[in-house]
Amino acid sequence: MIEFRDVTKRFPDGTVAVENFSLVMPSRKTTVLVGSSGSGKTTLLRMINRMVELSSGAIEIDGENTATLEPVALRRRIGYVMQNSGLLPHFTVLDNVATVPVLNGVPRREARARALTLLDTVGLDRALADRYPSQLSGGQQQRVGVARGLAADPNILLMDEPFGAVDPIVRAELQTELIRLQRELDKTVVFVTHDIDEAFLLGDQVVILQAGGRVAQVGSPTEIISAPANDFVANFIGAEKGKRALSIRKTDRGDIVVDSEGRAAGVLVSTADGSTD
Repeated sequence: MIEFRDVTKRFPDGTVAVENFSLVMPSRKTTVLVGSSGSGKTTLLRMINRMVELSSGAIEIDGENTATLEPVALRRRIGYVMQNSGLLPHFTVLDNVATVPVLNGVPRREARARALTLLDTVGLDRALADRYPSQLSGGQQQRVGVARGLAADPNILLMDEPFGAVDPIVRAELQTELIRLQRELDKTVVFVTHDIDEAFLLGDQVVILQAGGRVAQVGSPTEIISAPANDFVANFIGAEKGKRALSIRKTDRGDIVVDSEGRAAGVLVSTADGSTD
């Protein structure tokens, strides 16, 4: 479990990126921080592994205050995946994945064997192991980035807009892979995005942020969609427009669900108990 207690981050120029932020991120669940630029979501993420130091307040991981931990050692026990993969260009795929275990003292041969297994885990062909990042597609690079984030078998995986730089088709594939990985590996994932659809797809807990890290609403996707906390949230999620404003239209071939512009979004089907979904 990750807990923020009255956390504030004030930069040297006086900018307050986050103010009095408190939140519990439950273990073995995916918490998504979503908001527009300036909402403090990336700052919050990077304070967990002390890439950004907080100004006041406290962050605890399983009851342990991160301020008492050596920053480099803390980072090596937390997986981190960034938007542009952040791979080392002069390392092969295999050595990129094996980097953190080797730094943690794992023998290189053992770390490379584990890295090969992780290529399988993230859906990459082992034939790519000896290639360099420049020889991979964007989607392949991101998969390598995820494998590297998992290499030390961390309990926590931080993901900072990891799929934002790939095309929509590859992004959908990576989102599906992350859902599968979370189901199989059972990690505590903290995911940052500006895309509310991505947040609702991936998050067990979704945190909608306003400027300065102010929490507009916290809840499951169902809770937020069914009961937006205020006008800001309703507008942010598009509750009354686009593909979330759904209605039923009767046709000669049955009922269909349409969005606010009349475009078909799906069909109604009967469940085992006779109700419709």
